[in-house]
Amino acid sequence: MPKGTSTELEITQNKPNNWKQTLYLIFDKGSTMIGLVLLFVILSIVTTDFLTVDNLINVTRQATVLCIMAVAMTFIIITGGIDLSAGSQIAVSGVAVSGLIVAGVPIPLAVLLAIMIGGLIGLFIGGVVSTQKIPPFIVTLGMTTILSGLAFVYTQGNPIAVSDATFRALGRGYIGPIPIPVIIMVIVVIIGHILLSHTRFGRYVYMIGDNEEAARLCGINVNWVKTGVYVLGGAIMSIAGIILASRLSTGSPNSGTGSELDAIAAVVLGGANLFGGEGKIVGTLMGVAIISILNNGLNLLDVSSYNQLMIKGVVILLAVWLNSIKARKKMSV
Repeated sequence: MPKGTSTELEITQNKPNNWKQTLYLIFDKGSTMIGLVLLFVILSIVTTDFLTVDNLINVTRQATVLCIMAVAMTFIIITGGIDLSAGSQIAVSGVAVSGLIVAGVPIPLAVLLAIMIGGLIGLFIGGVVSTQKIPPFIVTLGMTTILSGLAFVYTQGNPIAVSDATFRALGRGYIGPIPIPVIIMVIVVIIGHILLSHTRFGRYVYMIGDNEEAARLCGINVNWVKTGVYVLGGAIMSIAGIILASRLSTGSPNSGTGSELDAIAAVVLGGANLFGGEGKIVGTLMGVAIISILNNGLNLLDVSSYNQLMIKGVVILLAVWLNSIKARKKMSV
């Protein structure tokens, strides 16, 4: 074969034939894991309280709300969407379940109704995004204010305290040595992984995020799938809100404020593409671990809450920047 033919060039381009390409592949595929390991090692060295069983259990328990939110956000981001109203959805579901329980509604029914309310919120958002072709950034930004206002109107600005021990167990209880919120989180993660990686619905989600017009030409009902993603996201967000309200024994209109940024950061750190078409639940789990361990480490080091906000902001910007670099690299191939 003559040197320089197209076949030879394709083989050369597809093989990491030098150390720079090899390092790039390692960074591209394993950067999240590398970052997680480095963070774990650094915190283990600089503080003696981090690498203890009690602290690691506490980190896992504290991560449950963020992890559940991030699972929902993963589906949304893969379609090329975003949900800035996630924090307000947490508040609405928390005050809804708390108000229903205080009003005498049985706990299972109150939880179910709160999840249904989250699904209806997602139905509205998804319907507007998919049928009116309004960017999800704008729709969910507007919904943030609407839902926050509804939560404050419903509670008159006062938290709704719940003293029921059964409800409190959802956020604080244990089954053996395992916290109940962790069990709920694992169930949500498994269901999310199965839906995304092993069902036709999951394949449609990826196809829409990768090329919405091509998905439509393949016969996929894009509007239904995108709406379904937001309905699923709203229901999952409500589960997170219920767990948070249970942990605090209170439904507060202020709960969940800003948590959507942590969820988005976790998904992006986990390798999802903000432009859609790429992301995994496993990657999201690693992103959640980074955010949660970072929060815990900053608290152990007595970093002030104001400085923590700045540090987390830098992490989010770094994650978005790296995501942008990967996206440009992918488009140039």
